[in-house]
Amino acid sequence: MSSSDEYKERRRIRATRVEQFERTHIRLGNLRLLLAAVAAILLWMSVRQHLLSALWIICPVLAFMAAAVWHSRVLRRQELAKRAVAFYDRGLARIEDRWTGTGERGERFADPHHVYSSDLDLFGDASLFQLLSSARTRMGEETLARWLLAPGSADEIRKRHVAVNELRAELDLREDLAVLGEDARVGVHPEELVNWAESPNQIPARWLAWPAPVLAVLAVLGAIIWAARGMATLFLAIVIVEAILTYWLKKPIEAVLHGTENAFHDLDLLSGILARIEAHTFQSPELQGLGELVSSNVNASRAIAQLRSRLDLILSRNNIFVRLIDVPLMYSVQLALAAERWRKAHGHAVKQWIAVVGEMEALISFAAYAYEHPEDPFPELTTEETLFEAENLGHPLLPNATCVRNNVAVCGDTRVLLVSGSNMSGKSTLLRAVGINTALAMAGAPVRARRLRLSPLRIGASIRINDSLQEGSSRFYAEITRLRQILDLTGSVPPALFLLDELLQGTNSKDRRIGGEGIVRAFVERGSIGLVSTHDLALADIGSNLDGYLRNVHFQDELTNGRITFDYKLREGVVTKSNGLELMRSIGLRI
Repeated sequence: MSSSDEYKERRRIRATRVEQFERTHIRLGNLRLLLAAVAAILLWMSVRQHLLSALWIICPVLAFMAAAVWHSRVLRRQELAKRAVAFYDRGLARIEDRWTGTGERGERFADPHHVYSSDLDLFGDASLFQLLSSARTRMGEETLARWLLAPGSADEIRKRHVAVNELRAELDLREDLAVLGEDARVGVHPEELVNWAESPNQIPARWLAWPAPVLAVLAVLGAIIWAARGMATLFLAIVIVEAILTYWLKKPIEAVLHGTENAFHDLDLLSGILARIEAHTFQSPELQGLGELVSSNVNASRAIAQLRSRLDLILSRNNIFVRLIDVPLMYSVQLALAAERWRKAHGHAVKQWIAVVGEMEALISFAAYAYEHPEDPFPELTTEETLFEAENLGHPLLPNATCVRNNVAVCGDTRVLLVSGSNMSGKSTLLRAVGINTALAMAGAPVRARRLRLSPLRIGASIRINDSLQEGSSRFYAEITRLRQILDLTGSVPPALFLLDELLQGTNSKDRRIGGEGIVRAFVERGSIGLVSTHDLALADIGSNLDGYLRNVHFQDELTNGRITFDYKLREGVVTKSNGLELMRSIGLRI
């Protein structure tokens, strides 16, 4: 069964469940109304007519309560089924190239000064992140973004391939993780949680571990004696002692409890994800290592659930009735001590749990892409030489039906491809396709190609460079600043792949030729490979002075009946014509 057919069948089953739960929901609603009416009638017959004992009311009340519990579970299951339908809807949208505008965009990771992020559309609407991400937590998003923004080592990439290959068919696991939590938004704030978990003990008086509960018990006994015999002395004395201790520890207690409230968002989601990972049986060593989540002989999911219970008690301090018993029962003190005990037992493991969840969600994002695009293979990594060699390379953000693929080879004696062609002929798209597939390859994901063989590379791109009014820089200055950034990448491990679109177009033709030749030579001499595009035919001549390691390729166009068309196919050699004048005339300019 194809991935599309599998998704459609599962969606049909979940949609049927939604309808079944809706019918049950209506019936239970009617049943609760009926039971409420029966209880009201029995109450009237008992109180007003004295025909029945008031005890008869217990039966419909208990039945109403049972129906309410059942009703709540039905609504919860219906909500999960709806989320499952939405999960498969989004999967089908990705398969059918209708995904643009759906899902998280990852805009908080966008950095205009990153050496390729904005050039390759990694974040934002219709971005690679929006296509890939199925993360439910911030750590999942952050891990995915980190993998896209920086190359992994060859060993890391190969391990991710093994893990993704195992996870791609685990539809039940992916669905279960997708429907967890109270809502469909991204939850859990890892930095705050880790900072709280690894903070030092805020309550220095360890001896409070036994006096706090003892004083609470004595206060209860004092209250009982006061109520029974009218002697309030013991109770008041104990409460005074408790008040002094509570006031003395006010600052550290508030630091612990307030820190807890700020750190923990959606712990149910985190606990649920950890529990699902713990329950799954993985085959590969890479994933088995991720599933080992234990601290002090307690599973991570259970430990986080315990912390969630403590948080509920901490939040209950705002209740007016709890405030009345806070000092006599040393409620806040004991909660702070309980939080400190949890931190001492499990705080050291939280960072590891966070990392595991983040890595698992990033791997599952890649696995979903691999399952939904079975024709996209994993790249072949080689360390024999610096190269990029692709067959039928396409851009993963373009619809498959309209994506034109090309063979691209920067290997052997060829260290640079100089891509010439007219405006709109496909030069920038080719550079972006090479860059975004390299980013996928270096992250450990499948690529949009029939075959891709490459060495470990780090990307440096100058494709979408603009002037900045806020920073007071022209386009040319912004471009040469980016070129300096790329130069800093070269000469290190792994080597750089440079992608330079319309190189130095902000200066005159003479300076562009001299500067372009010098820049390309400097990059290559420092061990880099790359692609350079231009529509300036003068720049295409720089290969004659670059010792034969530059190869010219081009895109061409056709003008038919005043309309320019492009086939977006890469050809050997330098482009022999320009469409600038024809394009201006085609829109009515007198040239």
